[in-house]
Amino acid sequence: MTFLDAAHAAVSADPENEALRLRFFERLADGEMVILLEREAVGESLEPKVFELEEGPVVLVFDREERLAAFTGGIAPYAALPGRVIAGMLKGQGIGLGVNLGVAPSSMLLPPEAMDWLAETLDGGPEEVEALPVEFLPPAVPEAVIAALDAKLAKAGGLAPAAVLCAVVYRGGRRGHLLGFLDAVEGAEAALARAMREALVFSGVEAGELDVVFLGSADASAAAMTRVGLRFDLPAPEVPVAPAAPGLDPSRPPKLR
Repeated sequence: MTFLDAAHAAVSADPENEALRLRFFERLADGEMVILLEREAVGESLEPKVFELEEGPVVLVFDREERLAAFTGGIAPYAALPGRVIAGMLKGQGIGLGVNLGVAPSSMLLPPEAMDWLAETLDGGPEEVEALPVEFLPPAVPEAVIAALDAKLAKAGGLAPAAVLCAVVYRGGRRGHLLGFLDAVEGAEAALARAMREALVFSGVEAGELDVVFLGSADASAAAMTRVGLRFDLPAPEVPVAPAAPGLDPSRPPKLR
């Protein structure tokens, strides 16, 4: 059973649970999916194979190459892409997504509206603000938020060695929660802030808010946060691998024909 299978099984057992639905979409967005193509990709351009079903046109993705092979019955052209990239490609196209159709427990059809929603949810970015903390306190957030942050941070290996979560009081009296990244790699700030925003969105906590700050481990604020906060140690960096298919380089998204 894959992570996507498990998330789908949880939703199927409790279809009214919004948190479980959000977790499924998060798994879909974060996972690498193989999308069935009409023909082999040429350079940065790829053409997904579109199937006309009663429910409307769909493209097919699978969370394992073996599942795609089981569906096609042999060799077929495909590309391996993050689910979030596929959602962005389909946004506004009126095309749904068939996931693991007929070959896995997580077999399902997602309508175009679901793909538009997912793409728009992922498109949103954090807002940059200025505020001066005057007091740090132990965090008091739902367990769902802690779990969501932990899952996202586990995938951010190499971008920072650690992060610390604590409650904060700002000058002027505003209160909230602050996640401080320690010694983040230069240029990784936007990606880390965006990932933390997604963690909050997909946690299912309504009206949640989380501020993110980037500090050196020798900063006084970092020491103050560490004394009262919850520390997350991020995984050691992985050896970088060159993108194997269009879309794996976020700075060069694939062209949809």
